[in-house]
Amino acid sequence: MSNEENTEQTVDSVETEESVKVESVKMENQAVNEADNIISKILSLKEKNPKVFFGAIGAIAVLLILLVSGGESKQLSGPKIQSLVVGQKYVLKSANSYDPAATVRLVGVPGAIAAYDDTEEADRTASCQHIPQGTHVSVIELQDAYGTKNAFVKVLMEEGECKGKDGWALAIDVQ
Repeated sequence: MSNEENTEQTVDSVETEESVKVESVKMENQAVNEADNIISKILSLKEKNPKVFFGAIGAIAVLLILLVSGGESKQLSGPKIQSLVVGQKYVLKSANSYDPAATVRLVGVPGAIAAYDDTEEADRTASCQHIPQGTHVSVIELQDAYGTKNAFVKVLMEEGECKGKDGWALAIDVQ
C-alpha cells in the first residue's frame, strides 16, 4: 500500500467517526427534546385538569405498591370442613375457640344452631347439649345447608355421660 492509500483510508475513517458522533449528538438532543415535550404536557395537564393529573399519580402509586408487594393475594387460613364419612369415628373440637374448656353445642334439629340463644336457664344447664371437646363421636347423618355441602352432622356419643345419645353439630366442629 502506498502512502496515498493509507492517507485516504485514515481520512475516510475520521470522517466516519465524526459522522457517528454527530448522529449520536442529534439523537441525544432529540431524546432530550421529547422528554421536555412530555414534561411540558404533564405540567400543562396539571394546570388545566388537576383532578386527572393527581388521579394518574395515584394510579401509578397503587400500581407500584402492587408490584413491590408482589401482587399476590394471600388467603386466610382457618378451620376447614373435613370430608366426613357416615359410620366413621371422629372427635369434637370447637373450631372457633382456643379455650380447651370450651364446649361444642349439640341441638335436636340441624340449622337450630344458627338460631341458638342460651338466655334460657334450661339451655345452659340441660344435659347432653354442651359436650366437652375431645369427646369421641360417630357420624350418623350429614345435612347440606346454605349452599354448603355437609354443613351439619348428626353424631352419636361414644363416651362420657351422654354415651348412646345423638344430636346435630356443625361439621366444622367434628374433626
